[in-house]
Amino acid sequence: MANSKTEGFRWLWRYLSRHKAIFLPSLVALLATAALSLAFPWFLKDLIGDPSDALRKGVEVNTVLEKVNRDVLMLVAVLALQAFIGFWRVQGFIRSGEAALNDLRKDLFDHMTRLPVAFFQEQRTGALSNRISADLAIVRETLITTVPQAARQMVILILGLTAVFFFSWKLSLMMLGCIPLVILAVALIGRKVKAHSKASQDALAESSTVVEEVCQAVADVKAYGNENYEQHRYGKTLKAFYDVTVKGAQTRGLFLSFIIFVMFGTIAAVIWLGARMLAHDEITQTQFTAFILFSIFVGASIGAFPEIMAQFSAMNGATERLREVLEEKPERQGGNPLPNFRGELSLEGVTFRYPSRPDREILRGITFAAKPGQRVAVVGASGGGKSTIFSLLLGFYEPERGAIRFDGVDMSTLDLTKLRKQMAVVPQEVMLFGGSIADNIAYGKPGASRADIQAAATVANAHEFISGMPEGYETAVGPRGVKLSGGQRQRIAIARAVLADPRILLLDEATSALDAESERLVNEALERLLEGRTALVIAHRLSTVRNADRILVVQQGQIVESGSHDELMVLNGTYRLLVETQLV
Repeated sequence: MANSKTEGFRWLWRYLSRHKAIFLPSLVALLATAALSLAFPWFLKDLIGDPSDALRKGVEVNTVLEKVNRDVLMLVAVLALQAFIGFWRVQGFIRSGEAALNDLRKDLFDHMTRLPVAFFQEQRTGALSNRISADLAIVRETLITTVPQAARQMVILILGLTAVFFFSWKLSLMMLGCIPLVILAVALIGRKVKAHSKASQDALAESSTVVEEVCQAVADVKAYGNENYEQHRYGKTLKAFYDVTVKGAQTRGLFLSFIIFVMFGTIAAVIWLGARMLAHDEITQTQFTAFILFSIFVGASIGAFPEIMAQFSAMNGATERLREVLEEKPERQGGNPLPNFRGELSLEGVTFRYPSRPDREILRGITFAAKPGQRVAVVGASGGGKSTIFSLLLGFYEPERGAIRFDGVDMSTLDLTKLRKQMAVVPQEVMLFGGSIADNIAYGKPGASRADIQAAATVANAHEFISGMPEGYETAVGPRGVKLSGGQRQRIAIARAVLADPRILLLDEATSALDAESERLVNEALERLLEGRTALVIAHRLSTVRNADRILVVQQGQIVESGSHDELMVLNGTYRLLVETQLV
């Protein structure tokens, strides 16, 4: 990534340029309104200085008043024109800026959905979304407000300097003596402002993460009586944000104070010299008035640049973080489409370590196969690698050694998206989205008709309880499905899988936490779902194990036993011990 200070602007221009048909005319309008704003000191100099000079030269009062009236009318006309152009300029900047930001948001979201699962597992809950939200807010403020302000102040500064040189080059040179000091201050302090801005955004994201985590796990917080602990944790993150913000404010305050001192000190010196020149008749009253008025505009422009530069520094930090996300390597794209997929799968000598734990081998030489329509149960102690097998089959990770094949084709050559469309997962902890029940079932097949959704719910033993709700299929499930019971969530997940109509099912059986009636309904739904499909089941119940065509006993990342229930019971080994002590 380039370190150039202009890299952030070049990057943003790629988005703005898509809407240049609106942005460029708005920029021209902005430059026009900025130039027209200098009509105020131009006419004001005549209204203040000309009458004094004219009367001193003996011009009649009526003549002077007529000129004053003309100047006022022209000033009003120019201000009206400026207001008219300004109306369209503001709309144009907002339209082009918001359109560019929407493009950026879409690119970020599209890219994030293509990133591997490992990327999200390395992020704290909510930290990524909160950080991106804060960074986008900075970029938005820069595009919508700061960029137009910078362009406006630049035009006023250039034209204002031209005017003051025109009226008095001697006074102008004295005034410009402060410019090198301002440039030096910008160069020295700009980096510190950028660093403080980046640190404050990270600290703010940290505090937002605490809020999101507490909202997600509020039942656990209350169950353990940890309200005070979470209040202290949130207060600690707020203090960190406050401390780094105060440091940034001190830097900005020092910068602004220095600029104000230099600027107004220079103006005072210029006025002193101008008064002496006026006394010695080296400059007219009109010229001196014009110089003072234009100097005020120039000084105001110079005074605005510290905040503009600080905002640009903050934007550079924000775009740097956004580009870091966009530069993350996405999942493998494309590959063979697997036509006429039958649902056969196999693992051949698969070895795997998680990237975050390279010192620990999770799977060691795992080898097994499942024929189309076959049901394979995987049992073993927690931490043995059962869920990792699911993650590898879904392509969340790639094996360190060995191969995974579907219908005899190496998974590394397949289109991951199309392959995943042929699989469905019913997890132990069902995650529902915060929409309606119909929306959550339709997630298995976006765009499905209401008839298809109801048919899937019927197969999953869910139609009856859904129909009994006041709003039926339009009932909101609440965040993560908290308004539904565990058995209801499980049946909605099964209905989702039924609607997806996959060839392979990955089931992390979740009936162990359900009451007897819910377990019966879920098991009936699962049996209907499993018909004619290849199934890999992480089993916690003996009933599931007994019905499996084959049982794999996984221990410390290896398959230590394999066979049917009766075959493994005869061995009098690990499986039999699990049946007698854990499986019920």
